[in-house]
Amino acid sequence: MNKNNRKKRYLWFLMGIIINAFGIAMITQADMGTSPISSTAYVLSLEYPLSLGAFTFLLNSIFIFIQILILRRDFPPIQLLQIIVNIIFSIGIDGAMSLVSRISSNTPLTQWLMLLIGSAVLGFGIAIEVAPRVLMVPGEGLVQAITVKYNRNFGRMKIVFDSLLVLVALILSFYFFGEIKGLGIGTVVSAVLVGRFVSLYKYHLKLITKIEDLRRH
Repeated sequence: MNKNNRKKRYLWFLMGIIINAFGIAMITQADMGTSPISSTAYVLSLEYPLSLGAFTFLLNSIFIFIQILILRRDFPPIQLLQIIVNIIFSIGIDGAMSLVSRISSNTPLTQWLMLLIGSAVLGFGIAIEVAPRVLMVPGEGLVQAITVKYNRNFGRMKIVFDSLLVLVALILSFYFFGEIKGLGIGTVVSAVLVGRFVSLYKYHLKLITKIEDLRRH
């Protein structure tokens, strides 16, 4: 593989991360509940004076640490770059939240539009992020570590992982506020739609195929 293609793969990966940040921000701005992967961080940000990006950074740092504990010597050194990815992703979320907050979503119609567009954007970002196969975001890296160590199915473990994050967010929500806050129908809808959008882009968008082809040249 030539160095130029390797650089392109990393650039596409970083672009996917930034697009993910905007997708999460749009889903959150819809005010119908955030995406499952951000649910715990979002509920914490509603209670404490730290941003969604800051709590995303803290939780992802924990995910990286757990990966190292699980895999030990089998942890690929290249995956330490997840630390840089975590920084970019967290800053990207706060930047995207600031920009997206200027868009009005105070009616049911605009809320649903924001949720649907956000899910489509997040799915697009994930499809671009995964296509180069260079790094993993910390959450998916933890799922991958568990599947490798304990010989589990990645797809199933991903569902379990996301469900656990939502469950923790739900428990924290009741503990902090005595009611469900930060979660809602949007959490469920985005959980269903994002994966479908990823598959749609993967199999029908030529751009994703071109990014994947960079791995072969």
